[in-house]
Amino acid sequence: MNSNQHTFLQLETVEYVSRIFKALADPTRIKILHLLSEEECSVNHITEVLELSQSAISHQLSMLRNLRLVKQRREGNTIIYCCDDNHVISLLKQAISHCEHQ
Repeated sequence: MNSNQHTFLQLETVEYVSRIFKALADPTRIKILHLLSEEECSVNHITEVLELSQSAISHQLSMLRNLRLVKQRREGNTIIYCCDDNHVISLLKQAISHCEHQ
């Protein structure tokens, strides 16, 4: 490829990548995704571990679910959440590793 040729990203790709980075820019969502990368959790468990309100956690989980970064399944009366995008978890872990090694 010569220097005058460029590969352009589709607008939909650019917008989706932007939404993912916006999701990762929130401290609470970072904590939730990190926790879910280590174990599947109910909302109650997430609220206990992160010491945040159930409504705050539910709101963030809803956003992460809409972006397809987390998914849920039912176990009896309990909803269990887990990560749904290993690529994004890989980005998150790389960023954490980068920060911890500086």
